[in-house]
Amino acid sequence: MPHDTPLITTIVGGLVFAFALGALALRLRLPPLVGYLCAGILVGPFTPGFQADTALAPELAELGVILLMFGVGQHFSIKDLMAVKTIAVPGALVQITVATLLGVGLSHFLGWPLGEGVVFGLALSVASTVVLLRALEEYGWLDSEDGKVAVGWLVVEDLVMVLTLVLLPAFAGALGGGQAAPSWGQLGWTLALTVAKVAAFVALMLIVGRRFIPWMLELIVHTGSRELFRLGVLATALGVAYGATQLFQISFALGAFFAGMVMAESPFSHRAAEESLPLREAFAVLFFVSVGMLLNPEVLLKDTAVLLATVLIIVVGKSAAAYGIVRLFRRSHHTSLRIAASLSQIGEFSFILAGLGMSLGLLSARGQALILAGSIVSILFNPMMFALAERYSRRAEAAA
Repeated sequence: MPHDTPLITTIVGGLVFAFALGALALRLRLPPLVGYLCAGILVGPFTPGFQADTALAPELAELGVILLMFGVGQHFSIKDLMAVKTIAVPGALVQITVATLLGVGLSHFLGWPLGEGVVFGLALSVASTVVLLRALEEYGWLDSEDGKVAVGWLVVEDLVMVLTLVLLPAFAGALGGGQAAPSWGQLGWTLALTVAKVAAFVALMLIVGRRFIPWMLELIVHTGSRELFRLGVLATALGVAYGATQLFQISFALGAFFAGMVMAESPFSHRAAEESLPLREAFAVLFFVSVGMLLNPEVLLKDTAVLLATVLIIVVGKSAAAYGIVRLFRRSHHTSLRIAASLSQIGEFSFILAGLGMSLGLLSARGQALILAGSIVSILFNPMMFALAERYSRRAEAAA
């Protein structure tokens, strides 16, 4: 039998190193997440010794994103999404704008062209799906009102990034990339087509999926086969996510979220969530390992001052903007702190946007390295942000 098996090697190496360093982190009273990220650095291409496949790891991590968003969708109804739209939509849009402007400001100080600054700022503006949801689950906030606002905010951010990924190639020429600048008519057509695709997918899920998926689950339950039920749940999550991406150019995460939200209409939704939990946890760990693999430790030494400024934009700038926006909507100090802590990191969409910016000639290798390093440092700081938010919230409640 062949022994050159990169898929098996990546899964085994990632999980074994993550387990060992996650246990060590827990022993040192640190979040296991820190150990998973350090495991990624150890198995990455920038450190000696064992190396996992850098192409396969992100694809495996994407499975974790799909299953995680699918599970969140099962806790979320259409009614819940509509209930938070008045704060989630304007809040996410304003927060993205503020973070992008801060990124453009830093890039201008560094002498970068405007196009690179826009891509850099946008990459710093969107929170990681996996990190946010894992934190909400860990603190038991996912089903709370604050958790619903955070998830709704996240959905809006993801929709904005879907539009950005579609429109950025069209605007690349105007922003200084290698492509010719399109006409306003072409830009308008691209935007209209993207919005139409998103609307068509949502309509399909609400009209057809809302009836078909619960009906299918009920048929499987009547067979009495637990194995077939588990397979049906996974096939639904992965199939809808993949179909949404291939047919409607929507992200895997959003496709899976809507699939879970539709499955919530079934009386067997809680059982479906339990059946998918083990795989969801395992692949979420691989997500953090894959993030750690992207970090070149040299960035921490060679570009320390600029990296510090980047992290401040992500952890402080974004959080302050989110806190101020939530307070403007007359939500409590407690809620504002929780939302701010939830959004004080960046992740998978930032990596995708940075890669696209590189391919379009808009983002330099230095800019991409800062985004990757900023993501990892902000993820490491995120548990501390949640702890601080909870501590100050309790103090405020005690004082009141």
